[in-house]
Amino acid sequence: MKDFVLYCKSYRNDFLRLKRLLSSIEQFNRDHLPFYISTPRADQDLLVQVLGNEASYVWIADEDIVRANPDASLEKYQAMPGGLSQAIVKSEFWRLSLAKNYLCLDSDCVFIRPFFMDDFMGSDGVPFTVLHQNKEYFQLAQNRGQSEVQRNLQLEAKRVQALFGRVGPEFYCAPAPFIWSAKVWESLDQRYLKPKGLTLWDMVTPDYPETLIYGEALLNYRAIPLIAIEPLFRVYHYDWQYYLMRRLGESDEKLKSNYLGVLYQSNWESSMSAGGDQKSLPSRVLKRTKRFLRYLQSYL
Repeated sequence: MKDFVLYCKSYRNDFLRLKRLLSSIEQFNRDHLPFYISTPRADQDLLVQVLGNEASYVWIADEDIVRANPDASLEKYQAMPGGLSQAIVKSEFWRLSLAKNYLCLDSDCVFIRPFFMDDFMGSDGVPFTVLHQNKEYFQLAQNRGQSEVQRNLQLEAKRVQALFGRVGPEFYCAPAPFIWSAKVWESLDQRYLKPKGLTLWDMVTPDYPETLIYGEALLNYRAIPLIAIEPLFRVYHYDWQYYLMRRLGESDEKLKSNYLGVLYQSNWESSMSAGGDQKSLPSRVLKRTKRFLRYLQSYL
């Protein structure tokens, strides 16, 4: 079992983004950390067509991750919406016993500078944990008249806190990429899920995201020492945020002093989706018009 690996759960629509991520890993992975990619088994041939069958990554079938949990249902995985099953599959990667800890990347992540093992864990083998209160992002949203961003995320955090009976400030273990420990996921399984006759396939829903569940499991069961760090990547959650920060002078070159990479949310970076934007012409025109208006708004 390796101390630390990189992992990305992907699927065919995201393979162009995944190719960009893989290229950045090949360029900047100074300690040659192993990179695992999982996809549905049916997507493997297309993955090889897009990425090539090279030694720079190891492919795993999502179905094998699902089967690694003896209490999980392959039928439930197959029937579940893709976005939700993806969240659970990447949270169950630890069950393959390939690594004690892993950096869970999204396909739309891109590294922008060299990275090393000590960016993610200490010499004592304890992984760091992205844990913060999101104040910078919340303030930016308030400044731009996007108050629902803070309201929705805080309500989400409180719902997950209530599952564990924790009272206190809301903490966030996001955005991606996430540093996850197998010990934390195992503590959740042994101390919360099994006593209730549950699995993550029952627990994770759009109202109870896996990132918050991981953080609350760590805060409650303390399976590893808590060494909190700020987010590893600059994440542009919305296009209005991207336009505003870029107008203020932010660039990849300047971000290198504080971040390992950048994440461009796939829900507004449609040009990187396999097959392009599938919406009708009127829908695409309306979408582009709204985006242009948000771009103009960044000057207000």
